[in-house]
Amino acid sequence: MNSRNPTISDVAERAGVSVPTVSRVLTGAARVSPAKREQVEAAIAELNYRPSAAARVLVSRKSQTIAVIAGNTSRYGYAETIRGIEIAARAEGYTVMITVVESADEDEVDRAVSATLTQALAGVIVLKFDPPGVAALGRLSTDLPVVALSGTRETGLRQAVLDEASAAEELTDHLLGLGHETVHHVRIPPSRRVDGRTTGWRRALRRAKAPIPPLLDATWLPRSGVGIGHALAEDPSATAVFCGNDEIAMGVMRGLAEKGLRVPEDVSVAGFDDHPLAELWSPPLTTVEQDFAGLGRRGFQLLLEALDGTGVRLYSSERPRLVFRESTAAPKARS
Repeated sequence: MNSRNPTISDVAERAGVSVPTVSRVLTGAARVSPAKREQVEAAIAELNYRPSAAARVLVSRKSQTIAVIAGNTSRYGYAETIRGIEIAARAEGYTVMITVVESADEDEVDRAVSATLTQALAGVIVLKFDPPGVAALGRLSTDLPVVALSGTRETGLRQAVLDEASAAEELTDHLLGLGHETVHHVRIPPSRRVDGRTTGWRRALRRAKAPIPPLLDATWLPRSGVGIGHALAEDPSATAVFCGNDEIAMGVMRGLAEKGLRVPEDVSVAGFDDHPLAELWSPPLTTVEQDFAGLGRRGFQLLLEALDGTGVRLYSSERPRLVFRESTAAPKARS
């Protein structure tokens, strides 16, 4: 006798439909044809498939749970975005469950997405900040309402965006306006081939007809900026550096200091995100303030409109704000 509890995949196989279709029936958050609904409900009854959450959904026809899929939950931007989602969801009576996709490996993504879809969900919000988030978004069926949160717009998606490209372009313009001949860029790992921060940096340099230095790639670890700071200290043309986030900028500043250079007297350094430590750093860091919590709230609002049928918006964008502090200044000749 097989004592294994039936899974959502077993239900899908018995009903002759996809797993997302079963999820749609369980959540009641999107339309399913009467014939398919009958097939799924018959399979559920035959297999005695009754997770507690799904059982409640089958009675109410409406789930009060949304899933958040993210590549990380500990980094500042990720954590703040999830906080914004959770606060907005709680105010509307929804519960938030979080799934972490640890890598873009196909098996890992499939495992995480499948585990998420076994729950009774009203909809899904994906943090499309990195390759795992992008991969997870690509695995999700459109059967459930899905909202993507990111720094670059992508057509065909319901999404909330922080306009990173425009903010990065403005920050680069600021550094050029101080009199720097060019701006070096330390890139954080992009979600795709090119991210908005790098796009805006390059766009500003091209418009100003300034030299475009080779990209300097950091990891997500702040310490990776230290070695880059050492290398920049050996390059006399590096008088201004735009880093992909504030933690990397702090590492670069540490590396410059270890080589005897001062910020901003010898090299101007700017970050991105306005991490809580940015204004406490020495010197305080010029950066771009990103309202991650607001991004989360806007993303949930788009999802809520899709669930309630109260709106047709597919897109919400906000431009981050530049914050000028003491880590950037006009260039001085380096010996």
